[in-house]
Amino acid sequence: MAGISIPGVTDKYKSNDIVESLMKVERIPLTREQENLDSYKEQQSAWRSVNSNMSSLRSSAKTLYSFDNPFNNKLTESSDERAVSATASRNAEYESFKIDVIKPASSDRFLSGELEKDYSVPKGTYTFKINDKEISFKWNGGKLKDFISSLNRRGNNLIKADTIGTNNGKLSLLIESLKTGEENHLEFKNDALSFAKEIEMLGPVKSEANIFGTKLGEFREVPKMSPIEEQQGLPEISYAKVFINEKGTIVPPRSGFTLDIPEKFRTNGTINFSATDSDISDVTGEINEAISVPDLPDAGEAEFQGITIANEPSQTSLPNSEIEGPVNPVDDTKIVFVKFADGSEKIAENLSVLANSENERTDFSLNTNDYPGITSIVIRNRNTAKQLTLSPFSAYNSKTSSGFGPLHPVSTAGDAEIKYEGITIRRPENSIDDVVPDVTLNIKNATKETATITILPDKESAKNALIEFVGKYNQTIAELNILSQNKPEIVEELEYLSPDEKEAKQKVLGMFLSDFSLTNAKNQLQNIIASQYKYSETAVITMLDQIGISTNASGGGGYTPSRLRGYLEIDEKKLDANIENHLDELKNLFGYDSDGDMIIDSGIAYSIDRQLTAYVQSGGIIAGKTNSLDGKIKTSESKIARLETQLNQKESELRAKYGQMESTLNSLESQQNSISNFSNSLNKK
Repeated sequence: MAGISIPGVTDKYKSNDIVESLMKVERIPLTREQENLDSYKEQQSAWRSVNSNMSSLRSSAKTLYSFDNPFNNKLTESSDERAVSATASRNAEYESFKIDVIKPASSDRFLSGELEKDYSVPKGTYTFKINDKEISFKWNGGKLKDFISSLNRRGNNLIKADTIGTNNGKLSLLIESLKTGEENHLEFKNDALSFAKEIEMLGPVKSEANIFGTKLGEFREVPKMSPIEEQQGLPEISYAKVFINEKGTIVPPRSGFTLDIPEKFRTNGTINFSATDSDISDVTGEINEAISVPDLPDAGEAEFQGITIANEPSQTSLPNSEIEGPVNPVDDTKIVFVKFADGSEKIAENLSVLANSENERTDFSLNTNDYPGITSIVIRNRNTAKQLTLSPFSAYNSKTSSGFGPLHPVSTAGDAEIKYEGITIRRPENSIDDVVPDVTLNIKNATKETATITILPDKESAKNALIEFVGKYNQTIAELNILSQNKPEIVEELEYLSPDEKEAKQKVLGMFLSDFSLTNAKNQLQNIIASQYKYSETAVITMLDQIGISTNASGGGGYTPSRLRGYLEIDEKKLDANIENHLDELKNLFGYDSDGDMIIDSGIAYSIDRQLTAYVQSGGIIAGKTNSLDGKIKTSESKIARLETQLNQKESELRAKYGQMESTLNSLESQQNSISNFSNSLNKK
């Protein structure tokens, strides 16, 4: 509170000093409680620092025995990284194998002829197709660069366009598929096809057709197992009555055949043929006549003298038919089926069908890419009153079946082709993960010589993880030493601390000298580090110091105080040798399954993780310490607030009293002066 200030009056009686002296005594409980509050906060900060160090050590230890432990990391080496590399998962086996890259997978990349920089793309609907994915958009006409931007926005990781500078300030348009593999060829449709021809990206090519299905010897029997339910009484569909004449292949009612597709057209192939039907006598008439039974008249009866006697029914030698009722005619337009390599069969639903009503001919076009695994075409004439006449079958490569192909191809769609241990393998992508278990091959270029891929342990990551573990362990031990002992040299020995950090550590030195939980934690950690872990009857490496990590790894003689404080040292040469020759043993040293239940339950890292969990987990030892301090801090803050209120009130009261006293004294002094002046004035008279 501010000192007494009365206008025209000075603090001649030292009232402010008297009040301050009295308040200083009154503030002693407040000062003591503020010191307590600061102490509680410092302790809480120290416990949080311990928690942070222990948590870091626990995480480092857990890394050494968990599924992601560094001892299982794998590296790969290739004798020809330019052509093929590999990545291995943690489950990959240590091995070497041979790879020949015949060719990498490629995509369609087509260049146009030379174009002017101000070339304008015509208005239209532009459609591009890659395998079964299609991109189509309407373009209102405009500059080439705007067309490229519009196409790329819709590219959807399927297609991309760009320009390449050529001669005399001109440029070429590059359109490329972003999908590799022979099945992912780039097709131009609608106005895109006209545009591609105009800019000389596509042009006429000689499309070589393969004609087949012209000889009876090429036909085979129709599969007996038909997915279509047939009427009882109809003859089975057979190719026995199929014949060839100058009009084509004649397929009478209830006939059919199986025709193998040439192997090279079973992918990227287009099969064209036509069928003409003609009406003939319905075969069901003859079938129904054969199964009909004569309608015989009633045998009648006789009556004599009131007695009626029925005649015996007439008996015939006609055979009984198992067919119930007449067979109905069949009129079916579904005549084309496809058969697959696994023997299955289904109706060809994706046919392109064009009917010509004038000559009753129907043209069929089948894209083999719509039926992965297709091997054959099956023709079934299920009709009972129609005869089919089929043209020869024509097979085209789908890329050129339109009569146009790339004039300036940078590359064309093709599968990657490799030889793995002499076995030829084809894949549509350059990332192949199904040849070698848990290994992905990355195909880049053709090999000049056979490449060797070797799977190796990642020894560097194992070493780094161990070094990190030792560092985290030493930091935790240092923190425990500082807080549980009152020896300044403990801080000075830590050379990695900056001067400011050392000063801060000196302030908390011995803060928990009487708290045995930290001393116990340190002893438990040291016992774990020094213990033996015999993970098998034949185990050779069972202790940490055998791999070059101990409190005296450098091997120097004499007394060194820092070694007695429990810090670990690393003999790098010894550690390197053990990582090189005993990596699996190192993994077992830090974590292993002792009872065969497939769960790690022993080892250095496992034991440290389990021990520290009791300290750092929610509701653990450190959480209990900090929660207790939280309560003390809240109580202290409340007490300080109450004391401050009381002190403010006390100071106000004191200042009011002393102010009143000084005012009274000043008034008396003024009266005294008045009397003296009056008395002096009388004496002068």
